[in-house]
Amino acid sequence: MTIATFGAGCFWGVEYFFKQINGVVAAQCGYMGGNDIFQTYEQVKAGVTGHAEVVQVEFDEHIVSYEELLTVFWQNHNPTTLNMQGGDIGSQYRSTIFFHSQEQKLLAEQSKLLLIQSGKWGLRQIVTEIVPVQTFHPAEEYHQNYLEKNGLPSCHISY
Repeated sequence: MTIATFGAGCFWGVEYFFKQINGVVAAQCGYMGGNDIFQTYEQVKAGVTGHAEVVQVEFDEHIVSYEELLTVFWQNHNPTTLNMQGGDIGSQYRSTIFFHSQEQKLLAEQSKLLLIQSGKWGLRQIVTEIVPVQTFHPAEEYHQNYLEKNGLPSCHISY
């Protein structure tokens, strides 16, 4: 199995759309990108820890490729809004790809360039950061499978 980590706003929706993909064996909400001290949701939500809400995806490369995961990532959030997605505002909601290998870094950079060249977002700048993986802090249990547990539709808008 291979691991990928993405931040695209509220992690509930990010977890949900990755779990719909054949070949994804697990998706876990958590925090990454801030100080390495364990943080609570309340601290991260306050925007003072430097962490982003992320989803760590475990996938079978024989069924789904990292490139396919990148496509889903780009399709399910607005990568042109700095430190926000919809009504969620703050660096904890930033668009980010945490790469686990040099290959993931290159593929993420290539996919970002292809998105820019596609003209989908016009003249708006793609602000998604592509940075090395850091310590993953799993979110509290009540955040895992939150939308399904509460019978809610996805909280993300397809772009």
